[in-house]
Amino acid sequence: MRVVVADDAVLIREGLVRLLEEFGCEVVATAGTGDDLVDAVVAHRPDVSVVDVRMPPTFTDEGLRAAVEAREKVPGAPVLILSQYVEVSYADDLLADARGAVGYLLKDRVVDVEEFMEGLRRVSGGGTVFDPQVVAQLMVRRRRDDPLASLTPREREVLGLMAEGRSNPAISRRLVVTEGAVEKHIRSIFAKLGLHAEDGDQHRRVLAVLAYLRS
Repeated sequence: MRVVVADDAVLIREGLVRLLEEFGCEVVATAGTGDDLVDAVVAHRPDVSVVDVRMPPTFTDEGLRAAVEAREKVPGAPVLILSQYVEVSYADDLLADARGAVGYLLKDRVVDVEEFMEGLRRVSGGGTVFDPQVVAQLMVRRRRDDPLASLTPREREVLGLMAEGRSNPAISRRLVVTEGAVEKHIRSIFAKLGLHAEDGDQHRRVLAVLAYLRS
C-alpha cells in the first residue's frame, strides 16, 4: 500500500511511518498540517491516508476538514482517521458522498497492530472501519439532529409520497384513507418540522420534501 501519514506530532508521525514500513507499506508523503495533507493526496494519489483530527493552526478539526477537502479534489480517496477524539460533524461529511473507503479509529483503543493494519487494508480497498464509540456518537447525533425523527411511520409514508410529487387526493387513494386524514398528517408533518403557516402551504410542502430528501 502507498500511504500518506498526516499528524502534527512528530514522534507519532514518525512512529506510524516506521510501523507501516515494517508491514511492507510505502509511505509516499507525510504532512503536519491540513494543507500539506490535501497537497500530498492530490500529488501522490495514495492507496490510503492516515489522518489525525486536530492539527495546526487551531488544533480542533483541521485534519478532518482537510480529509473532506482531499476527497473532494480526489473523489473517493481512501482516508482512515486515527485520533484521540471523536468529531462527528466532519465524520458525517466523510460519509456523505456514500463512496466508502473511510474509517475512524481512536488511538487509545487500538490494542492490536494486526487489526489496525487489517482496518487500513479494508479502507484502502473501498471498505469502512469505525470504532464502536465513533459509531455510537454518530448515531446519537443523527437521532438528536434528524428533523424527521419525530415523525410517525405513517407521516413518513405520506412525506415520501409528497416527495414523489403526489397531490393530497392521490395520496389518499394510494393509502386508502380520506383526504381529511391526509391533510391531518400533513399538518402534523409541518408542525414537527417547524414549518409555519405564514410560509404558505406550497412552500411548506417544498421545504418538507427537501428535509425528507436530505435525511
